[in-house]
Amino acid sequence: MQNIKAIIFDLGGVLLNIDFKLSEKAFADLGVHDFSGFFSQFHSNPLFRQLETGMDDRLFYDEFRAATQQQLSNEQIKDAWNALLLDFRKESLAVLPSLKDKYQVYLLSNTNEIHLQEFQQRYRQLYPGSELDELFNVAYYSHRIGHRKPNASAFEYVLHKHALVPAETLFIDDSINNIEAAQSLGIQTVHLLQGMKVEELGL
Repeated sequence: MQNIKAIIFDLGGVLLNIDFKLSEKAFADLGVHDFSGFFSQFHSNPLFRQLETGMDDRLFYDEFRAATQQQLSNEQIKDAWNALLLDFRKESLAVLPSLKDKYQVYLLSNTNEIHLQEFQQRYRQLYPGSELDELFNVAYYSHRIGHRKPNASAFEYVLHKHALVPAETLFIDDSINNIEAAQSLGIQTVHLLQGMKVEELGL
């Protein structure tokens, strides 16, 4: 890591703990026993890719019911889908203000409006009067920009928006697919493996 001027953070698995198996179990309890075929850390089917690039929530619920042939309420689907979201990594969040003093700091997260509303509300409960997005120069969410990792267009969207030089930009993510995509564009990377913490990277 040399000559870094900007850092792009992933959210889930980096600043927010997540467990895909919890959603898998929650959906199984509702009769959806093949949820990993729909979504996992390394795979998402077309429906979930559409959700993460801007599909309307109500249409998603309808399409999910049709795909699973389960008569589930919107609330049941939402709660099972949100089950994978755990707690924020407070120690990691705590270093972001000092990093923001040294670098341009951005968030680039593959997410959707259902998850966004949930984790932003949890952040407000944890830090009353504060917003998660305030920790970054700008926070980018895939469903709002219409691009998701590991597509090159997701990274290029942020790079172009802020005239960032790839070789002077560091990307931190827990998914090897996203890391390799960033590397192919000349971006410096840290693959945050299980047990690694942002606050221990010496940034």
